[in-house]
Amino acid sequence: MNLGMVLVWLSLATAIGAVLSGYMGHRKSNISVGTLSRKLEIACLVLAGSSMLLLMYHLYTVNASYSYVFEHSSADLEWYYRLSALWAGQEGSMLLWAVSIMAMLVIVEHTHRIRLSETALMQITRLISLSVVCVFLGLLVLKNPFSAHHVLSDGSFGITNWNPFVQMYDVPYGQGMNPLLRNPWMAVHPPVLFFGYAAFTIPFAAAIGNLLTHDKRWEAIATNWMRISWLFLTLGIGLGGFWAYEVLGWGAWFWSWDPVETSSLLPWITATAYLHAQLRYRKGEYGFIAPLLAVTSFILVVFATFVTRSGMWASVHSWQDFTAESGIIAVFLSVLVLSSMFLLAKRYFEDE
Repeated sequence: MNLGMVLVWLSLATAIGAVLSGYMGHRKSNISVGTLSRKLEIACLVLAGSSMLLLMYHLYTVNASYSYVFEHSSADLEWYYRLSALWAGQEGSMLLWAVSIMAMLVIVEHTHRIRLSETALMQITRLISLSVVCVFLGLLVLKNPFSAHHVLSDGSFGITNWNPFVQMYDVPYGQGMNPLLRNPWMAVHPPVLFFGYAAFTIPFAAAIGNLLTHDKRWEAIATNWMRISWLFLTLGIGLGGFWAYEVLGWGAWFWSWDPVETSSLLPWITATAYLHAQLRYRKGEYGFIAPLLAVTSFILVVFATFVTRSGMWASVHSWQDFTAESGIIAVFLSVLVLSSMFLLAKRYFEDE
């Protein structure tokens, strides 16, 4: 049985269950339903985290029966390259992103003085974050990191994304990682960048919570996580500059305005602006600008993801094909923009 595929499906099911039960508990002020939602959330984190560790194990042992392992790992790679192959492709990086958001959400719930059961703000923050995770896990179901080579009736092999019970075809070796990625910076630059991207989810969700509830305590949740986002994104961009200088031979500590690298700079700019604006927000100013910047930062993160995965912009980083997954990200981005514009416009006219 393809255990990894089952874990990904169960992760999505528990995430959706956590959102639905959390919403019902919030609407009906039902504590028991809210407790069920939190248990499902923890289950989702455990399942998604287990699937990520399992994928790393397959990459390390070069179990090339899995197509993702075949494409990104091989026995001739050093152990750290085999492990860092987790984020060498779309599926693995998306899995890392989803697990990071879940872990950060659990940290928020168990460390912040504004408890989940006490305020609508925290409940909305949690539901928005879980909804984002559902989108990523849904993409992972469609483009499964545990897609496997399986035996066909004629003895050859095909690739399945759906059936975890087919007989897997024994592939003796993997083709290995893209030569451009075989660099020590590969072990640190992508995960640092993805941790920064993941952390933007919390300020975004808290800002949406503020737009819906007018609870000014959202800034206490958002600011610390925006600082974390800014720190990791700064490190990620800097490490990417070193990598470009060393491997691509662009001759400077920059990326020659590569579309993918430039798109990661955009949320850094708005995050920097937010960290300045929140100082005035605490004095009663920028009641509209602060949530606007928090929301815009996350939207630009999703836009950067679309730039990387759509292939619409020529880049040394992007995957050069527009797939169904790229279309889903485009739809997700459109929903974020339209719904955020509606809530921000509503707040703007209320403040007038």
